[in-house]
Amino acid sequence: MNYLIDTHVLLWYMVGDRRIGLDVQSKIENTENTIFISNASLWEISIKMSIGKLKLNGSMADLKNYLSEKGLLILEFDFDDLQLLQELPFHHQDPFDRMIVAQAKSKSLQILTNDSLVLMYFN
Repeated sequence: MNYLIDTHVLLWYMVGDRRIGLDVQSKIENTENTIFISNASLWEISIKMSIGKLKLNGSMADLKNYLSEKGLLILEFDFDDLQLLQELPFHHQDPFDRMIVAQAKSKSLQILTNDSLVLMYFN
């Protein structure tokens, strides 16, 4: 199965936060699954680190290495994603989450999130 993980799921996974849930953790760790992280999530993390809203143990280079070690693939957005983003209803105002939704829908990926507003796009 192919999954796109939301930013908070990545952050929870990295620190072993129990809010991630065993089901989601096992999906991420199952080597038969392909796990993507949106470059929109990386952009969000970088911005939040730079303004002091997020503290990570390490730099963005360390995060890049972590993603590579865990086998998580970075998903770049493209014009198909942008077209779908433009057409999405405004259930969610967060631009990063909206891009993640557009990518998941455009690429037919299952999304792993605890955000009820994000999940509205898939019901």
